[in-house]
Amino acid sequence: MGYATQIQFLIILTLTFSYSPPSLAANPSFNVQSFGAKSDGKSDSTKAFLTAWGAACATTAPATIYVPPGRYLLQNAYFSGNLCKNNAITIRIDGTLVAPSDYNVIGKTGSWLKFERVTGVSINGGTLDGQGSALWACKNSGKSCPKGATSLAFYNSNNIRISGLESLNSQMFHILVDGCRNANLMNVKISAPGNSPNTDGIHVQQSSGVTIMNSGVATGDDCVSIGPGATDLWIENLACGPGHGISIGSLGRDSQEAGVQNVTVKTATFTGTENGVRVKTWARPSNGFVRDILFQHVVMNNVQNPIIIDQNYCPNHENCPNQASGVKITDVKYEDIHGTSASQVAVNFECSKSQPCSGITLEQVNLTYKDKPATSSCANAGGTADGVVQPTSCL
Repeated sequence: MGYATQIQFLIILTLTFSYSPPSLAANPSFNVQSFGAKSDGKSDSTKAFLTAWGAACATTAPATIYVPPGRYLLQNAYFSGNLCKNNAITIRIDGTLVAPSDYNVIGKTGSWLKFERVTGVSINGGTLDGQGSALWACKNSGKSCPKGATSLAFYNSNNIRISGLESLNSQMFHILVDGCRNANLMNVKISAPGNSPNTDGIHVQQSSGVTIMNSGVATGDDCVSIGPGATDLWIENLACGPGHGISIGSLGRDSQEAGVQNVTVKTATFTGTENGVRVKTWARPSNGFVRDILFQHVVMNNVQNPIIIDQNYCPNHENCPNQASGVKITDVKYEDIHGTSASQVAVNFECSKSQPCSGITLEQVNLTYKDKPATSSCANAGGTADGVVQPTSCL
């Protein structure tokens, strides 16, 4: 072996034995049981969950809060981002979070599990059991009852991800996204009886960049409801029923109100629902608007109102001067929508007499009623029909 070759060999040998790979320090993980949470479904674990949240917030490295199998009783819990240093917290749930059986405990708090001003929070897996049946019974009996709590609420938060979560029997809304940017909900399953009042599946308002994918909602109110100020919303591969369908609205309750725009609903199935795709506005003055909406590749199975715009919403006919909505609806497209209607009128456009709808497009719509042609109804609605459209367009 020559001298130069020996030197090369020694260098390689030295590098080989002196090199050590960079340390792969595990990101911190916080098991709620380490903070005192009990999986018996009876012991109050609220403090343990909040302490785990505080520990995750105290570190800047991506952190995981882990909830092992079992049932964990939680009172209303407030997860605040105000003092949180961490913008990558994953809450991995292998168990079930249970609300108190006495609806009065959280029924007046607004939210059961509330996240506010957080960034980069992910919730993976798990079940939320809102135990709402006693409150629904109270409401349906006409007694005086608390309004009820939303099971999971995100307020004024960014970069939220909810994946594989199941929500059961919420007192009020199952999931609320309010004042948020970039929220991604995937493989979410929501379930409550068809007669459970005000149990909207997912409600989105004052938020942008929200995506709802590959999810199923069976509940007593809207499967997805879209409130004022919702923009850039994408809903794809949604199964809805029972429930009240996908609703934009109700809008226009206030005279000064943010509009709704750029909403896409693609590949959705509605089964036995009260509505399919609906836009609903109050019959009162407002500067609100709805524009740039696409409903595409939708199947209706025995749906009461498959396609509906209702601008005459006025419960009990109170507080609606002149009975005309100020919300302006423009550029709403219905494309490839087919199936069966449970009522004769399958397409119903009841638009505002003071702000008529414009730019409505029907393309490849085929809806029948009891194996016969259905009908359509229009008031103050302008637009076009392309391709095969049944029932015959009244635009």
